[in-house]
Amino acid sequence: MSATDIIPPPEMAKPASMACRAGTAITFLFSVVLFAITFSEDNISAIAGIVVSAAFSGLLYKFWGKLNFTPTRDSVVVMGIVVYCAAATVFLETFSNYPWSAFVGLVSIIVLFLSVAITWKETRKAPITAKFGLVIIFLNILMVCIAPIVAPHGESQVLGGAYSVWGTPFSDGGVAWLGTDELGRDYLSRMIYAIRNTVGIAIVTTALTFIVGAFVGLLAAALRGWVDQALSRMVDVLMAIPPLIFALLILTVVGTGVIKLILVIALLDSTRVFRLSRSVAMNIVVMDYVEAAKLRGERLMYVIWREVLPNAAAPLIAEFGLRFCFVFLFISSLSFLGLGLQPPTADLGSMVRDSANLINFYQYNKLMAITPLLPACAIALLTIAVNFVVDWFLHKTSGLKE
Repeated sequence: MSATDIIPPPEMAKPASMACRAGTAITFLFSVVLFAITFSEDNISAIAGIVVSAAFSGLLYKFWGKLNFTPTRDSVVVMGIVVYCAAATVFLETFSNYPWSAFVGLVSIIVLFLSVAITWKETRKAPITAKFGLVIIFLNILMVCIAPIVAPHGESQVLGGAYSVWGTPFSDGGVAWLGTDELGRDYLSRMIYAIRNTVGIAIVTTALTFIVGAFVGLLAAALRGWVDQALSRMVDVLMAIPPLIFALLILTVVGTGVIKLILVIALLDSTRVFRLSRSVAMNIVVMDYVEAAKLRGERLMYVIWREVLPNAAAPLIAEFGLRFCFVFLFISSLSFLGLGLQPPTADLGSMVRDSANLINFYQYNKLMAITPLLPACAIALLTIAVNFVVDWFLHKTSGLKE
């Protein structure tokens, strides 16, 4: 299935139907009403939310109008509206406390729904491992978007004694379903926030890694000459140092912090993306259609963006999934060593470190002893799920028969 099977060229795009217009209006009105609830508390945030809602609704209208399967397009739009309204109703009660989390949750739900609806013919033929991976990825992304809404307590809220057993009731009427940590914070809530923080930062870092690494790699392949040699030698120097040691050194010097962590990991991992994108583009820039574009007088950015990048997309998309796994594990490793996300921010790696001593109490309470394994299993499960999906994607794009 090619990209033109989903989104046709502009001249083939069908005009938006009444369902598309109604769907766009409903999604916009719901967002406006939800943000208007918080207008009296924070009018600047509410106005910004309304502007962002208008921008999202406009993009959604254009996307719906360009769907190529017109006979079923209206059904997809109607189902999307129903899913959006149902989610908005569920989030309505907590929207006043977490407006942006609720809005991002709504956007993610409708985007994920449209992704499933568009690719349903392909995903239903996927192997069980790929389906399992897609479900795990969906749940993790959902936690990233709506963690403050589904978490029973706050991320740093102290509710009871240290290391309470599973099912211990709190004084506020809640229950510590997974016990508490060393400070008396609800472990389940910390787990949900840890997934949001670790996965969210890993996604942002991987995206920045590819923006820098892929662009510079394609640029080096297109220009060649001394530009290619200079960039390649700089990358060789950075890759000569083990990334974990290099990251520990840099973070020790510049200090810890979310922004610094993202920039350091993106810089180190962009070298790997550079090598891949450059090697793939080297075989593309010598093709006849690229030479024809140059002879037509097209600019360098046009050649890279319209001729080279689309033909290098498949291996880069697969590498994005694998690189996300490496970044995700890298962030968890740094947090386990104490140089990742700093307290009181929850992180899967630091949660494994802080609760590791509970394994020694297996003979007294088996449930408490497996508590440190929960964040470790969350790390392993997402990594395995992404690899399952990447393997399936590589199989589909390779052209091999089942």
